[in-house]
Amino acid sequence: MTTQSVLVLGAGSWGTALALVLARKKNIVYLWDINLELIKSLKTEKTNMRYIPGVPFPKNIIPVESIEQVPLSTKMFVNSVPCYGLRSSLQLLKYFSDVNLCIACKGFEPGTQKFNHQVVEEELPKSNIAILSGPSFAKEVGAGLPTAVTIAAKDLSVAKIFADLFHDDVFRIYTHNDVIGTQVGGAVKNVMAIAAGIADGLGFGANTRSALLTRGLAEIMRLGLALGARQETFMGLAGLGDLVLTCTDNQSRNRSLGLLLAEGLSVNAASEKIGQAIEGLRTANEVAVLAKKHGIEMPIIEQVNNVLQSRCSPHEAVKNLLTRGSKAEV
Repeated sequence: MTTQSVLVLGAGSWGTALALVLARKKNIVYLWDINLELIKSLKTEKTNMRYIPGVPFPKNIIPVESIEQVPLSTKMFVNSVPCYGLRSSLQLLKYFSDVNLCIACKGFEPGTQKFNHQVVEEELPKSNIAILSGPSFAKEVGAGLPTAVTIAAKDLSVAKIFADLFHDDVFRIYTHNDVIGTQVGGAVKNVMAIAAGIADGLGFGANTRSALLTRGLAEIMRLGLALGARQETFMGLAGLGDLVLTCTDNQSRNRSLGLLLAEGLSVNAASEKIGQAIEGLRTANEVAVLAKKHGIEMPIIEQVNNVLQSRCSPHEAVKNLLTRGSKAEV
């Protein structure tokens, strides 16, 4: 096992969980966040009490307030900053000469609908880029519970670099080169989880949830294929696996948002109660824009976006879906 220096950007739940995985493999892990108060607490408490309480930091996790505290020889980077902050966070990596970057956030750039790898290509054109996605709750990963995820890169040798960095007996990595499908699956399932939370919160039952997941996957596939993804990607961890996990377990922030909206809370009140980034909240509108741009029918996405934009209530959104005409299943 080769020890490496790794910088993780973003010390929220997911960034902290990935830092713990890397530290268990004896890497020297520098953990940075724009929230300096959070970094100070990590240093003092030797754990992330806010996001992954009860999991102590080993000595080889080093929280840092400044990127300048990270050795210039560092070549491995993991970015778990939410998508809306991805581009600005990349400016920090221009400090380094060689960048192998694994993107761990799920979504599209707000306003442009660009994929995360496209944002990186624009800001760090000489970097090697990989995408990490799949069914994975941060608390379980941080606690060392068995998990399987996907790492995709245009060049499979780059995916293999990060697979070797992360893979161990409880954090299993599968690699492939469909970066489009991996990102579409990871992003759009968050919006579907909001829909699942709304449906369950309104008491519609297991039949409805099953139908929603099935038709939701069909919508994800339609968009993905239009954007250049491969169909088989959506049958794997980054597609069906992530969709099922996020839509059916209350650890999901996106599902939790749907449940709270069904209770009658506003988007702002529900978001404040959850207290963490809810990626589907921002992704819904970007996906709706992409669907319209490519002429793709995505009725579930449309109704979730209507609820989030206060165009209709959760009850009205469900009614709109249920009153759609019968059609062939394709």
